[in-house]
Amino acid sequence: MPSLVLAATRSLVRRLLLPLLLAPLLVLAPVGAAFAVSVNDFPASPPTSPVLDSADVLSRASRSEIEKELAAFRSDRVDARLVTLNRLDYGLSLDQLGQDLLKRWSQPGETSANGQDPLLLVLVDTQTKAASIVVSEPLERQLPAELLRSTARTSMAIPLREGNRYRQASLDGLTRLATVLRGGEDPGEPEVAEEAVVTSNIPTREETQQSNGFTWVVVLLVVGSVVPILTWWVFSR
Repeated sequence: MPSLVLAATRSLVRRLLLPLLLAPLLVLAPVGAAFAVSVNDFPASPPTSPVLDSADVLSRASRSEIEKELAAFRSDRVDARLVTLNRLDYGLSLDQLGQDLLKRWSQPGETSANGQDPLLLVLVDTQTKAASIVVSEPLERQLPAELLRSTARTSMAIPLREGNRYRQASLDGLTRLATVLRGGEDPGEPEVAEEAVVTSNIPTREETQQSNGFTWVVVLLVVGSVVPILTWWVFSR
């Protein structure tokens, strides 16, 4: 009889504890997948708005300003777009995601009179504070790969790392690309401010060791002691 009671008790404990143990796993399991992004998480065709702020890091005013900057590329027959995201899928690089999006959104869809405008995609990963810029093949001559890498890794990356300035990073990158696209000279990478070196009047140990200040102190002490003695001896005679 006691064995039956013990078995029943164990069975009851198992039924009660098993859900409690599994509950955290069920809650935490989808979290990583929910934030991880791959090309399949994006719409099959380009969204209506040129800004796809999936990471929700842009204010309404910032988004509006960036949209105007992107819309200005239309005059150059370029479909420019900005995408922000929180986290990439495992093993996927930001550059690869950009290339995948180019293929996905370059399929026949909304077309202009002479066909779809070539795409220019600016991607921002808020987790790593990194940016990537990819363009369709027709734009590769006007916007070479070296320019795109430099713009993403300097013009955009510096504001991203220094205070999460997503608006400033986006505008700086787009302004540089627009200048080159319209035949202007590349403004180049932004200058990194160097910390000013504070000049100190206090000599270092090396300077103190190398100087002959100690010798002069000894000389002055000797002179200060000998001269009064000689003076007294001369006038006391």
